[in-house]
Amino acid sequence: MQSAMFLAVQHDCVPMDKNAGSGPKSEEKREKMKRTLLKDWKTRLSYFLHNSSTPGKPKASKKSKQQTFIKPSPEEALLWSEAFDELLASKYGLAAFRAFLKSEFCEENIEFWLACEDFKKTKSPQKLSSKARKIYTDFIEKEAPKEINIDFQTKTLIAQNIQEATSGCFTTAQKRVYSLMENNSYPRFLESEFYQDLCKKSQITTDPHTT
Repeated sequence: MQSAMFLAVQHDCVPMDKNAGSGPKSEEKREKMKRTLLKDWKTRLSYFLHNSSTPGKPKASKKSKQQTFIKPSPEEALLWSEAFDELLASKYGLAAFRAFLKSEFCEENIEFWLACEDFKKTKSPQKLSSKARKIYTDFIEKEAPKEINIDFQTKTLIAQNIQEATSGCFTTAQKRVYSLMENNSYPRFLESEFYQDLCKKSQITTDPHTT
């Protein structure tokens, strides 16, 4: 069973083969695909930027949203490559990473991580218990709608822990999912067309000086 789960984790978020096909026609197809993916990225990012209020907290006003989600400068975007935490600490970066994971069909990883972050901040024992059950049914139990890839033993331990929920119920699973994203999805995000586009300096600022 453990071997099967290990293989499932290893094959999670498998990217599309960039080297498929060759020749002028294939190159044209790849360029067209890149443009389509960038457009799709921006659509997904726009969605996440407008739906990124922290669970349990009131949504920000339109004015505050405009102040919060300003497109980063190339220098700010480059900081995300220094550490995974730098990316997660940026609201724009987090939204971009969520859009990237959605494009790879593994957004459940970041959604689980965010749910755990919110869970750890919960003070009320009653809310802690209800949130623990929801996280379990959403992400942990067999055939959950957003089931994450963790081993059977960890799932069993969580099922036991949520009977008397504490803030550390999902610590082990959250660490494993964080490690999976950091070592798997994060490097591919940094290589993505969308991230590379964010890091490019505007061509307008590099025009030759007029004489």
